[in-house]
Amino acid sequence: MSEETWHAARLIPTSGINGPEEQERRGTSALLAVLVAVKEFGRGITGRLGAPAGTIECYIEVPFILGDKRLYPDGLIRVRRGAKSWTALVEVKTGSNNLQSDQLEAYLDVAKEQGFDALLTISNELPAVPGTHPTTLDKRKLKKVAVHHLPWSEILAEAQVQKTHRGVADPDQAWILGELIRYLEHPRSGALEFNDMGPSWVGVRESVSAGTLRAADKAAADVAGRWDSLIRFASLQLGKDVGTEVTPALSRKELADPAARNQAVVSGLVTGGRMEGGIRIPGAIGTLAIVADLRAGQISASVDVDAPKEGRPTTRVNWLVRQLKDAPDGLRIDATAAYSRGSTSALLKDVRADPSVLVSDPSKELRSFRVTLTVPMGTKRGLGRGAFITSVLELVDVFYGDVVQKLKAWSARPPKLREPSPEEISEPGVARALVSTALSSQDGVATDTPPAEAAAGSAQA
Repeated sequence: MSEETWHAARLIPTSGINGPEEQERRGTSALLAVLVAVKEFGRGITGRLGAPAGTIECYIEVPFILGDKRLYPDGLIRVRRGAKSWTALVEVKTGSNNLQSDQLEAYLDVAKEQGFDALLTISNELPAVPGTHPTTLDKRKLKKVAVHHLPWSEILAEAQVQKTHRGVADPDQAWILGELIRYLEHPRSGALEFNDMGPSWVGVRESVSAGTLRAADKAAADVAGRWDSLIRFASLQLGKDVGTEVTPALSRKELADPAARNQAVVSGLVTGGRMEGGIRIPGAIGTLAIVADLRAGQISASVDVDAPKEGRPTTRVNWLVRQLKDAPDGLRIDATAAYSRGSTSALLKDVRADPSVLVSDPSKELRSFRVTLTVPMGTKRGLGRGAFITSVLELVDVFYGDVVQKLKAWSARPPKLREPSPEEISEPGVARALVSTALSSQDGVATDTPPAEAAAGSAQA
């Protein structure tokens, strides 16, 4: 038999998973075991939860008594540092299973009774706004115990960033982390990507096209929420590839009030058939903005760039074009000049041939550029060819790789030393000594006579 048909032994096998319960039990055990085994990964996860740096201990299906009930949370994490400890209960869901509020509230009661610090939930639910929980809980139960939620996609991204970009010091630990990554990437693990715009997607898209969508439609709110979840998933995917934490570009107000953010997306759908979002990448020249235009059937990615503060208008255009030498010809560039209400637009291929096409008035100073890539929008609700989610993810990857990562902000050149005049360089070695801006060298007649001798001569006179 050919060796090509042999299966490599895996530390965390996917074989034998025959239902949701086994999926959850194996996923919980695998994750918690790797938190203990791989120090860097363990610290990366527990640090997000507010735990101190210390020795990590993990347990599964720890029994607790609450009233007349016996409860079995999926896991427990304890971090010890000296005489202090931090403890969190863990509840895990896989596949399409969602977290249940009554179950979580019972675990919150257990945590409060036991003096534990937090409850961690893990599922494929991806809240639109980071730091929020996908399940509505009684706020009174959150006064003593913190609640954290980690989507499986975020855990997988953290593992990939740690192994590929930050590194793991111990080779054996690096291999163990790789085994967790392989397991979570397998569809049988139940750790799913964001893969569905929901049952309301097709109806909302058709209502937008017909102009019949209303702000009060629950379907619009559902699609708006999934749009923000998609932006967050795209941020996680991009962060995994670039090796840093990439986040949705949300204002403080939007982070504090997710409902207002959802309503703003709904309003954009109703009034213009558009959904807008943004991705913030550390060190990038600007926010990567994304717009889905359901009426036009297009999606766009753009970034704003401040123009240089010196040089002629065409010189400023050429500064941008030089940085986009490998970008596709179909990019649109909008140039905005000082004291102008509108902007001048042209495709990159035309700007390359003639930079002046972006200069409507040579007497006005160019202040900024907007670089935009527009592609056809997928319409299907899931993943794959012709799907909306796939078209957005591919656009983000292409636009960041071809445009955003190539752009650098303009900076002024340092001031140059003044070149000496021909008279100053006629006497080598003394020219710089003769050049002075001190008041003493410019007031009155210069003299080589020392001050003491000059005073003595004056007295004799």
